[in-house]
Amino acid sequence: MKVIDTHCDALVKLQNEKIGKRHKVNGVDYRSANFLDTNFNRLQKGEVKVQFFAIFIYPDVPSDQKWQYACDQIDIFYEDILGKNPEMKHIKNWGDIDNLKEGEIGAVLSLEGADAIGNDVRKLRHLYRLGVLAVGLTWNNANLCADGVGEPRLGGLTSLGKEVVKLNNKNKVLTDVSHISERGFWDTMDISEYPFASHSNAKAICDHPRNLTDEQIKALFDKGGTIHVVFNPPFIKKDSTKATFSDLIKHIDHLCSLGGRNKVGFGSDFDGINHYVKNLRNAANYQHLINELLKYYAEEDVKGFAYQNFLDCRPV
Repeated sequence: MKVIDTHCDALVKLQNEKIGKRHKVNGVDYRSANFLDTNFNRLQKGEVKVQFFAIFIYPDVPSDQKWQYACDQIDIFYEDILGKNPEMKHIKNWGDIDNLKEGEIGAVLSLEGADAIGNDVRKLRHLYRLGVLAVGLTWNNANLCADGVGEPRLGGLTSLGKEVVKLNNKNKVLTDVSHISERGFWDTMDISEYPFASHSNAKAICDHPRNLTDEQIKALFDKGGTIHVVFNPPFIKKDSTKATFSDLIKHIDHLCSLGGRNKVGFGSDFDGINHYVKNLRNAANYQHLINELLKYYAEEDVKGFAYQNFLDCRPV
C-alpha cells in the first residue's frame, strides 16, 4: 500500500555529511546511504509514494548563517536527491502528486522553523518559488515569528508570524503547527486557511510538550487540517525510548475517537529521531505498520491513514 510521509530530516543529515560534522565517510549517495532512514532504496521498499523533506536549521547556527544553511540544504535537495535520482520527482504544486507514474516518488520541500528568513519575507517568497509547500513557524525554540514548545514564555504569533501565515494562505502553502507553542497554535488557527500537523501525536495518550491536546486536535480537524502521527517513542509512550505498534495505534485510535478517521496520516520524523518503534526502524519497514493496522481497521481506513486522507485535505 502506498504511503505519504509528511516529515523527515534527511536534508540536514546530508548537509552534516557534506560538511563533515557527523558522518565521516567519503561521498554522498542518497540512493543507498546507510545512515539515512529515508534513502531512495528504503523509500522504494516501503512503498513511500510521497516524502516531505524538511529544511531544518539547528538553533546553535549563528543568525547570520541560517539563510545560507537553508540554501545549502535546498541545493542538496536539487542536486543529490532530484538530480541524481530520476525517479524522484519534485512536487512543485499539490496537483503534481496526481501525475506521479509507477516507480516514481514525489519529493516535497518543507520548512521546519522560519529562523532562516529572519524578518525578511522576501526570503519566504523565494522559498515558495523554489518549491516549499509547507512552513512551520518554529522548531522548539523561539524566533521572530513565534515561540516554540520549548520556549519558557510560551508566547504566541508576532506580527511577522501572522504575516507569514497569511502569505502561506495566499500561496496555498500548509502552515505546520507541530512545534509551535499552544498560544501560537491558537493564533494560527484564527488565521490559517491550510493548517496541519506534520508530525505530532495525542497529548491525552502521551503527555509530552510536542503533542497536541484534544481541544487542539478538534480545532485542527474543524479547520480541515490533518494530523500525522510521529514515530518517535518519547512522543508515543511517556518517559520511554521504546514503543511498539500497539503503543502507536493507541494514538490513532484516540485521534479517530475525536472525529479524525479521515484526518489522520503519517509523519515519521525519520532521520530526526534516535529511538524507534519496534519493527519500524526506517522507511523500508513501512509495510510492517500497514499490515499491523490492517488487523484492526478496514482497508479503506488504512488507505486513508497511509495516503488518501492527506490527498483529500490538501489545498486545491
